[in-house]
Amino acid sequence: MSENKLYYGDNLDILRRYIPDESVDLVYLDPPFNSNATYNVLFGEKDGSMAASQIQAFDDTWHWDQSSAAAYQEVVERGGQVSRAMQAFRTLLGESDMLAYLAMMAPRLVELFRVLKQTGSIYLHCDPTASHYLKILLDSIFGVENYRNEITWKRQTAHSDAKTRFPIVSDIILFYSKSKRTEFTPQYGEHDPEYLKKFYRFDDLDGRGPYQLGDLASPNPRPNMMYEWLGFPWPEKGWRFQKSTMQKLHDEGRIFYPRKKNGTYDTSKRPRIKRYLNEQVGSIITNIWSDIQPLHGSGAERLGYPTQKPEALLARIISASSQPGDLVLDPFCDCGTAVVAAERLDRKWIGIDITHLAINLMKNRLKTGFDHQVEYEVIGEPVSLPDAQALAEQDKYQFQWWALGLVGARPVEQKKGADKGIDGRIYFHEKDGDPTKQVIISVKGGGLAAHMVRDLRGVIERKNAEIGLLISMEAPTKLMRTEAATAGFYESPIWGHFPRLQILTIEELLDGKRLEMPPIAQTSTTFKKAAKSANKSTMQEPLL
Repeated sequence: MSENKLYYGDNLDILRRYIPDESVDLVYLDPPFNSNATYNVLFGEKDGSMAASQIQAFDDTWHWDQSSAAAYQEVVERGGQVSRAMQAFRTLLGESDMLAYLAMMAPRLVELFRVLKQTGSIYLHCDPTASHYLKILLDSIFGVENYRNEITWKRQTAHSDAKTRFPIVSDIILFYSKSKRTEFTPQYGEHDPEYLKKFYRFDDLDGRGPYQLGDLASPNPRPNMMYEWLGFPWPEKGWRFQKSTMQKLHDEGRIFYPRKKNGTYDTSKRPRIKRYLNEQVGSIITNIWSDIQPLHGSGAERLGYPTQKPEALLARIISASSQPGDLVLDPFCDCGTAVVAAERLDRKWIGIDITHLAINLMKNRLKTGFDHQVEYEVIGEPVSLPDAQALAEQDKYQFQWWALGLVGARPVEQKKGADKGIDGRIYFHEKDGDPTKQVIISVKGGGLAAHMVRDLRGVIERKNAEIGLLISMEAPTKLMRTEAATAGFYESPIWGHFPRLQILTIEELLDGKRLEMPPIAQTSTTFKKAAKSANKSTMQEPLL
């Protein structure tokens, strides 16, 4: 199986069609959940008549409908522990949104178990509202004996909305192994300052830095270690080290000898070993993670995606449960933090998402976030005009997001009262410090009419945009191209002049034709760029 793939589509279908048995070393998933819903709504009974709703970008609301009922039935008919767990959930929860969510998750977790190697691990990032149900579900699929940790990540500081409960400031990450053979590398972080102040109190000012004193006595009886050392009698159970090792430590000045006031050895006390701070691996990371800061709106890493997680969070998980060259899978990859962290840590990766918006964000992030060219394959995107036509008929929004990605544009946020006819924008600067300029884009997946060209020209003039682009499925008529030409040119003081209103067909874009504008690689500010990594080793793995 070749490395580094982005898949567009439903991850259940992708897993079943493309991912072989026992081929993945590590799975991280942060599945969408009702993050803005109240607890009571999650458990509200539904009558089952609601039409199945398609997942939209940033939409993490689940409802009990025909689709979730079918998913539930499929899992129940599989039999086994997962079937019994789902039936128990239905008895407890009824036909609620929570049951719909669990019915969606169950078959996907079954497939993730299938694709994991025997030495593999899974980390499921979730909301405390559903974590206890997901833990039971994981128990039924992976086995109670393969539960490793419930990790609590403090994702934000306290806030003042505690009117009926304590503020919720943490997420849960459930860690399971595929088997007892799963590999794990302990992780270490910075020592607590108070710990350092208390224990590393000594410094000989010889350039080796502060140290603490450790015991030289053996914790267990060792008859062959019962020897006198420089006049000091052996401890009750003997020394910790052989005589040759003691001599080496002595020669290196690593043994502290208690002395009398006259400077001679005080043999009534015991020598101690010097343990230098700069030789310690750090404080071992526990299942409470409070040292990884959440992303803030003004942070360099922040890309504007609502559910984006810090790269440090994924780096810790990937470093603990995989090795360089291993394969990391994220089936709900959103803006691709797991993919980016895997690339930085020299792992192979697979990312799956159901929206072309997320795929476009990931492609841009991989392009701008590294100095080296990231090699990967995208599967599921249209590669021909018939493919594009099929996508437009299936889902107009997905078609729009995909088409905008062809020119490096970002969709507009759909708000009440927003300008109609504007599907996306490209923002750019002529040079640093210049005012922001924009390209306004309209996407038409169906029939094309002359008034659409005139309408876009009106939007360009009203918004004082520099350039307008009409992306169309159909080829424009000669009259439409003439209409576009009458809009004149945008005169760039640096890059020359560009047609102010342009029309590009999907077929032309697939053939490599591009929007005429100042070089987008130098001028675009459409997507916020992630901090670059000079090479794959720039992100250091935590101290081991």
